[in-house]
Amino acid sequence: MVQQQGTTCRLATMLKEEYREQIAGRLLWHERDGSVLVYVPGGEFKMGDGKDGDCPRHVVSVSSFYIGMYCVTNRQYSEFVRATGHRAPNQAGWDSSSKLSHPVVYVSWDDALSYVRWAGLRLPTEAEWEHAARGPANVLYPWGNEWDESRCRHSGNCGSEETCPVWGYASGVSGYGTCQQSGNVWEWCSDWYSENYYGYSARRDPQGPESGTFRVLRGGGWSDVANFCRSAYRYGGAPGGRGTSHGFRVCLSVPAVQGEGLHPVS
Repeated sequence: MVQQQGTTCRLATMLKEEYREQIAGRLLWHERDGSVLVYVPGGEFKMGDGKDGDCPRHVVSVSSFYIGMYCVTNRQYSEFVRATGHRAPNQAGWDSSSKLSHPVVYVSWDDALSYVRWAGLRLPTEAEWEHAARGPANVLYPWGNEWDESRCRHSGNCGSEETCPVWGYASGVSGYGTCQQSGNVWEWCSDWYSENYYGYSARRDPQGPESGTFRVLRGGGWSDVANFCRSAYRYGGAPGGRGTSHGFRVCLSVPAVQGEGLHPVS
């Protein structure tokens, strides 16, 4: 775990140098699984962008929270597998030295839930995820309102490769300091997916429908085009399915008590 701490803190420091104003004083290192979490202030924001039938614009309010600066990596997930005996991702070489800094993929929603419970964390809600991705300016992509193919991993620039390390495409960081909320991997959220949910969702801290068939995935992946990489784009996946570009990031409610396995990153 010492090695993981060094890796995550080096990443946080590297990003802080370039995006000092966004993340200064807002980072926590989570001792149990090595995640670096960034504080996202709560408040109202316009959710959805109206570009698809399942994401009409509407105003919601979320409470403050911490969210993973980046997706859970193969290094982190391998610690979880070793500690618990949980099944490994269905991908050859997933924990090889060349892949340790890549986001874990071939994990189901059920796998992600097991991980966050082990870590003492949780999955973000769909609303929390979008609020973090759109930043304080509430933009269409984490970096702004215009598509820029150089700012994330997608089908147009992945070549013969698939995922990239979690610190790749640093120019695509969101206004709140999160990495790769556009492209590289789809990210599981806690909510059930419903095409019509925005028509009746709670306006304060929406948690998603009470039941359903699919769970929400957000962000687009390495094999996707620009449309799927929008911050408001919604997708539903079978909770037991393990896709080639399905990963996740962690979340933590506020207040987060420092000293109980949580340490500030300076």
